[in-house]
Amino acid sequence: MRIALSADSDNGLDSVISPHFGRCPYYVFVDMEDREVKAVASEANPFFGQHQPGAVPGFINSQGTDVMLTGGMGRRAVMFFEQFGIEAVTGATGTVRHALEQYLGGQLRGAEPCEVSAAHGVGEYEKDEAGRLREEAEMLRKQLEDVSRRLDRLDK
Repeated sequence: MRIALSADSDNGLDSVISPHFGRCPYYVFVDMEDREVKAVASEANPFFGQHQPGAVPGFINSQGTDVMLTGGMGRRAVMFFEQFGIEAVTGATGTVRHALEQYLGGQLRGAEPCEVSAAHGVGEYEKDEAGRLREEAEMLRKQLEDVSRRLDRLDK
């Protein structure tokens, strides 16, 4: 099984998950066999900065991908992945390693289109680099809140 993950860097399993799969600078491809990592490769997003509907799902499909893990994606992207027979999964946070562990452990499932992409291309996050950074900051804030809640439970 080949799993693609949207990433903000090309640091393999230590890359940070990007909040939007189509606008991420890199993809990390992880080849799995019997729940064991066999290979990890990072690829630059050939459509970074030139977002076109369907282009990125087509690229991910051309890489022989079975599953796409990401922070978020638009409604049309989810539909493209369904057409390709690729399982789209949103809600990934943290590092590629963490998101992969969550997916394999069953805690990360399903794809919900981003709120800002309900009218894809209209949301502030779709406009520019500053918007993308705002989206990343918001995802990190939510991730920090989640970690804090988990720590509070452990302290009790």
